[in-house]
Amino acid sequence: MSIFADVAVWAIACLHAYILVLEMFLWTGPRARAAFGTTAEFAEQTRALAGNQGLYNGFLCAGLVWGALASDPVGHQVKVFFLVCVGVAGLYGAATAARKILFVQTIPALLALILVFAAR
Repeated sequence: MSIFADVAVWAIACLHAYILVLEMFLWTGPRARAAFGTTAEFAEQTRALAGNQGLYNGFLCAGLVWGALASDPVGHQVKVFFLVCVGVAGLYGAATAARKILFVQTIPALLALILVFAAR
């Protein structure tokens, strides 16, 4: 079960690294605009805000990588903390921005959290 938990944590870390790139560096480009459903004008107006959001996604990624690399018990505790952070951020995003965030961010984080606890 441990390998499944590790793969899930790494996958969510990679997802947040990708979101960081979209929000910090590609926000005004066609790929990010399609992913987030924004217009060119809106993307340009919100570039700084998106960059800030991307930085926070980078912190989530860094925490998950730390948890994946650290030995237990610290690794387990860090994974749990950052997966809960991802889940809460996803719930907030789903409630305030787009419902699809629930499926992209929250549910995968909760599934990974279950796997992390099952692997213990």
